[in-house]
Amino acid sequence: MTLGDKQRLGVNIDHVATLRNARGVAWPDPLRAALLAEAAGADGITAHLREDRRHIRDADMEALRAALSIPLNFECAATDEMAAIVLRLKPHAVCLVPEKREERTTEGGLDVAGDANRLTRFIAPMCEAGCRVSMFIGHDPRQIEASARIGAAVVELHTGHYSDLHAEGRLAEAEAELDALRRGAALAQSLGLEVHAGHGLTYDNVAPIAAIAEVRELNIGHFLIGEAVFLGLGPAIEEMRRRMDRARGV
Repeated sequence: MTLGDKQRLGVNIDHVATLRNARGVAWPDPLRAALLAEAAGADGITAHLREDRRHIRDADMEALRAALSIPLNFECAATDEMAAIVLRLKPHAVCLVPEKREERTTEGGLDVAGDANRLTRFIAPMCEAGCRVSMFIGHDPRQIEASARIGAAVVELHTGHYSDLHAEGRLAEAEAELDALRRGAALAQSLGLEVHAGHGLTYDNVAPIAAIAEVRELNIGHFLIGEAVFLGLGPAIEEMRRRMDRARGV
């Protein structure tokens, strides 16, 4: 992929479920948000079924799988429980993420290199079922190389540290992190992996990530759901799409 090629935008709708669950009622409905995102030009929908079901629930995943006409990216931890759900629903994509009950959001990337043998066995049935399996990792070359070795089709590079540095005004450090992400993306593509990126991306910091030629998809959630409170979900997504396209010269 080169600059000038359109980059895909995946919209994570987890925090629509967070808002719903805060009152213990049936609304706002994550499926309605996903369908609005699709109508606004989202190329895919991401939803993270966590072990503790703090936002997305099993019934949400089933509804999304049944109703969407764009790809569903099922985020989950690499557990036997999640494997069984994935193999029953057979979503377009599965993104494996590290998960700790005490964290507010996903902290850091998956240690693929340290768990390669288990992950090789874990993802094999998903690949055989036709799911595109992704590893949510940092830009460490060891993790990228291990992702290729175990048979993953995709890596999603964790942009959270870059986003935090940018938000704190530590711009020289943010630029260094951006350079590392660029090198990681180039390495991943050279190994035959499709490259995605996401975590903490906003209108203010998305352009340099969107401009990385090897990155074919961005997954963005919390910021867009927050902006939707003020702008509406459709306009919030359309503005992110505009900024991504401008960064790539589309």
